Parts: sequence; structure tokens; C-alpha cells
Amino acid sequence: MPHVVRLPKGGLIVSCQARDDNPLRGPVFMQAMALAAVQAGARGIRAEGAADIAAIRAVLSLPIIGLIKRQDPGFDVYITPDFAAAKLVADAGADVIAIDATNRPRQGGDLGVLIRRIHDELGKPVMADIASLEEAVAAEVAGADYIGSTMAGYTAATAHRTGGPDLELLDQLVRHCQRPVVAEGRYDTPDLAAQALRAGAFAVVVGTAITNPREITRRFVQAMTAA
Repeated sequence: MPHVVRLPKGGLIVSCQARDDNPLRGPVFMQAMALAAVQAGARGIRAEGAADIAAIRAVLSLPIIGLIKRQDPGFDVYITPDFAAAKLVADAGADVIAIDATNRPRQGGDLGVLIRRIHDELGKPVMADIASLEEAVAAEVAGADYIGSTMAGYTAATAHRTGGPDLELLDQLVRHCQRPVVAEGRYDTPDLAAQALRAGAFAVVVGTAITNPREITRRFVQAMTAA
């Protein structure tokens, strides 16, 4: 592969994403969110959708992990499910392509073929979003450059892991994986993010706790209602 931008070791990567029903949906808002995160010390951004990625790339030179969420009928995999989606992400300016590397049925065919095409045709490293150690090992064999715990708690097999970050999985990944492990998924306090680094994570991705005022507000309201 040609020279590529690498993710920052020990750094905070802020996920700037908003769902379709969120008032902050759109490149103008996500660009502003990314700028605010970088001003506060973030060393990378994770962003979804070609428009948001391009808007953030236009104002920032820090590494961007890019992805596209696309739900194909009959398939559970929705994070950059095929090469066409990966190319859109790369063309928009992402430095690293995030893909769903769980063992669920995928529209894009063989995982190894997808990773090789991203390497060979797009010249980009791949972050494999997984939910289990087994999936992480398979992603490494397939050629993934980074392993992210992104999907832990978000697949049918791991739905029970929802009470906070899956620290047990993180420990397994750090001990068994050869590729850098990126902690992601419900690291919603500074202490938890620091704990992930102490446990051996290469970097930490934080999203909702920083960039989703609606969910942050909901947590406050729920706590106050129960008081």
C-alpha cells in the first residue's frame, strides 16, 4: 500500500455522527462538532456519510475514520457493507475505512476480498468493527489494520453487553490481537476512556457522550425524574 495516515496512539477520536431524526443531522453541524472536538484536544474524528466526511476534511487535517451506514434488506451488516460504499468514503477524504467485520451475512461478499480491494484499489487502511474475539481474529487474518470493539452489544449474539463498555472483550482483544485495538462502544465518561488506555487500547473512540446533546439531555432528565 502507498503511504497512509495512521491513527494517533493514545489519542481520543471523537465520533461526529447524527441519525436522520436528529436536529443536528447534516454536514454543517458535524463539521462544527468536529472543529469543537479538535479545539478541545481530540486527535482524530470518526464520521459517517460522504457529505459529512467531505465537510470535515475541508477544515481539518487530522485523521478521519470514515464509514457509510446502509441497511440492505435481508442483511444485518450496515457499516460500509461493500466496496462501492468504501469508495464513497475514500473519495470523500477519509484516511481509514471502517467496515462491519462481524460474522453476520453481508451484502458485499467475502470480508477478505473487501479488505484487499480497499488496500489495493483505494490505498486505505481498514478498521474492522467487531463484537467478539472470534471476529477480531478473523478480521486480522483477512488483513484488517485496526480492530475496533464498536459492535460489542449491538449484535444478536452480544445484545446482553449493554451496561457499559465491554471491558472483558477489550482485555481479550489486547491480549490476543496483533493489530492495534481501538476501544469503542459506551466509553461514556473520561474515567472509562482512561481505563481503556490503561488496559492497553491503542486509542479510544467516544461519540454520544460528546457529540449528541439529545442523548446527554435525556440522561439528565431520566436521572432527575427518578430523584
